[in-house]
Amino acid sequence: MQELESALDHLRATPKDEGILQLIVRRPQIDQREVVDEAELDPVLGLIGDNWNLRGSSKTADGSPHPEMQINIMNSRVTALVAQEMERWPLAGDQLYIDMDLSKENLPAGSRIAVGSAVIEVTPPPHTGCYKFVSRFGADAMKFVNSKVGKELCLRGINAKVIQAGVVKVGHAARKITTNERGYH
Repeated sequence: MQELESALDHLRATPKDEGILQLIVRRPQIDQREVVDEAELDPVLGLIGDNWNLRGSSKTADGSPHPEMQINIMNSRVTALVAQEMERWPLAGDQLYIDMDLSKENLPAGSRIAVGSAVIEVTPPPHTGCYKFVSRFGADAMKFVNSKVGKELCLRGINAKVIQAGVVKVGHAARKITTNERGYH
């Protein structure tokens, strides 16, 4: 826990407005991971080839896929900290790993991020660790990401939905879209 907490300054120094997409992981079936260099994001299907649209959700009345949990994003610095080795990053279970400040203050629900030619929108449901996260990274990692500070900084990650279809590639910039760019004043 001390090692995790000592990294907070490094985690807080993550870029706020423009980061880099460092890893894309497709989940074709439960507990399967495919690391890809490029993926297509679709407003209806989510990340093409991922099983989000096939898995039901206990959080929807009819058990259908949760529309606000279509894309799971994790801060790559947090992932590196808890996973230790890049080969273990996909075990976190997220699809996009971005070096960007995902905190509620920086990216509240409704915020939009342009990645490649796609646009995604941060959604309200919290992204919390589960028993799989504990089994893969340990109880301290779970306590750390779900601590008061961890929740404020969204260290476990955020949920999003695809607003504009497009292609994303590892190395693409992930840029926060301002309200002026969205046509609001």
